[in-house]
Amino acid sequence: MPQSVVLGVDSSTQSTKVLALDVTTGEIVGEGRAPHSGQDIQHPAEWWHALIAATRAVVSPDMRVVAISVGGQQHGLVTLDAAGEVVRPAPLWNNTAAAPDAERLNAEADFGAEVGTRLVASITIAKLAHLARTAPDDLARTVAVGLPHDWLNLQLTGNLATDRGEASGSGWWSPRDGRVRRDLLALAVGSESAERLVLPDVRGPVEPAGNLRADAAALLGLEAGIPVGPGTGDNMAAALGVGAAPGELVISLGTSGTAFAVTERPTTDDDGEVEGFADATGRFLPLVCMLNCTRVVDAMAAMAGLSREIALDRAGKALPGAGGMLLMPYLAGERTPNLPQAMGSIAGLTAENATPDLIVRAALDGVAAGLAYAVDVLAQLGVTAPVVTLVGGGSQHPAWRQAIADATGLPVVVRGGNEHAARGAAIQAMAIASGESIDTVVRRWRPEVIARIEPRPKHRAAFRLDERHQLIAELKSASIGQMSC
Repeated sequence: MPQSVVLGVDSSTQSTKVLALDVTTGEIVGEGRAPHSGQDIQHPAEWWHALIAATRAVVSPDMRVVAISVGGQQHGLVTLDAAGEVVRPAPLWNNTAAAPDAERLNAEADFGAEVGTRLVASITIAKLAHLARTAPDDLARTVAVGLPHDWLNLQLTGNLATDRGEASGSGWWSPRDGRVRRDLLALAVGSESAERLVLPDVRGPVEPAGNLRADAAALLGLEAGIPVGPGTGDNMAAALGVGAAPGELVISLGTSGTAFAVTERPTTDDDGEVEGFADATGRFLPLVCMLNCTRVVDAMAAMAGLSREIALDRAGKALPGAGGMLLMPYLAGERTPNLPQAMGSIAGLTAENATPDLIVRAALDGVAAGLAYAVDVLAQLGVTAPVVTLVGGGSQHPAWRQAIADATGLPVVVRGGNEHAARGAAIQAMAIASGESIDTVVRRWRPEVIARIEPRPKHRAAFRLDERHQLIAELKSASIGQMSC
């Protein structure tokens, strides 16, 4: 008899991962992966081709797939014409070209109060405003817009559908009110375009996006007609995958780094550093995001001629503080703090500390300090927890685990299951296939703690958090001065 499974998809910046989970046990019984270009502007066809390849890699003849759901990278802007074709490649969350458009929109409306998030270049509505300003002819051709996972839902079902978690990262949908704000959309693209543009239909946590189309099923090697979950953003999916509950703090270590928590009530941050997102269960997900996370360490490792694993092994043996070196990790601008034009910098470099191990250690310190900053920002809104749950690719290495514990001063736990965003999407698919509540499946399939790392209090000062905060303040002042010139 075929083994019944659900499929969970994580369509990220770098690749698509697909997990097959046994419907009885929740155990991972297969995994497929296919790469994307990794650029900050990508054609959506990349994601579809990768989804096909990764799905075919995981599904075997002895499996019966009963449902599928997609977690996707947040915020990217997909534009579609009247024939449903992509108008232009999609700028992703880490593309900072829309920074001036975000500032203009912030000056015209209090987005923090209206949709829970003060705009930065990452947010989709700012990217739409950038399109209107720089390519009005393409905007005129655009009939519908959505985010990356919304577009994948369209390919799977024929429906442009999303969920409240993903919609809350658009800038045009209010998680507090649960509705589209076309008045805010009009500030980005003008009243006429705001009224005519088709937006994704926002589905409930276990309301399917639709059923798998026959043509898509043939390409994926699946049975036509199976339910397709509404999906969600990758951070919301990771929260499901790790079983995050109110009162818990999660840090995700991937291309970007995030710190977030599930809350019962929406949040608003007047400073704009905390995004007041919705989650994938009906609750909320205040979140702080850094553009520069594991790739900073990867970049320093490559510069030193080391593989990622060897670089982390060696950096983990070095003490925090990197022999006096201080690295600010803003290699691609930054989202939090909001410094879209910032660049990375290294101070305190000497003949003694200019070694591969310490340069990678300085990068590790810089990212961990940035995530400690994120934890502090959440705490200012009353979002605190006694322990950090670590997820994402970086969570698998001891050097990252200890660095986050030392920098935040909090114990770190790591749960099993791996690929938590794809796992979370599979949990949503299971809830739909079984007719259960999503909370029920989350509790039943929550992975066990496989590691706990205690902070080393004497090492926290080596991260020089106060000094970094002062440097951030100076960078912000310089950025304001440049904009006013």
